[in-house]
Amino acid sequence: MKIVAKKVIVYSMLGLMQVSMFSSVAAAAPGPINNNGLQRIAYLDRDDRHGHDNDQKRKHDERQREEKERHEREMKRRPHESEHEWRERQEREKERHENVLREIAALLIGIVIGSGSSDN
Repeated sequence: MKIVAKKVIVYSMLGLMQVSMFSSVAAAAPGPINNNGLQRIAYLDRDDRHGHDNDQKRKHDERQREEKERHEREMKRRPHESEHEWRERQEREKERHENVLREIAALLIGIVIGSGSSDN
């Protein structure tokens, strides 16, 4: 009988812990959104916003193209370089190029997030 009583107590405590955990989650969850005048939403002209996005996308593409051209020039061997110097420079350039491409991609992600947040 003691084993059954212990199991009932343990399972009851587990149940209470689960209920209390989910009740705190439910209390933190946002309720239904009621637009009672306290919130104000500003709508932008869609054509203007998309035009701005296209400008940023075009600038991003141009910057990426320029970086790729620069990278190709830097990866070529120069007449006065030894094989060892050329390999070292290639490694440094490859790391620099990857960092710049990540930065450019991060800017594009920021543009997408910014345009996505303005849709709401």
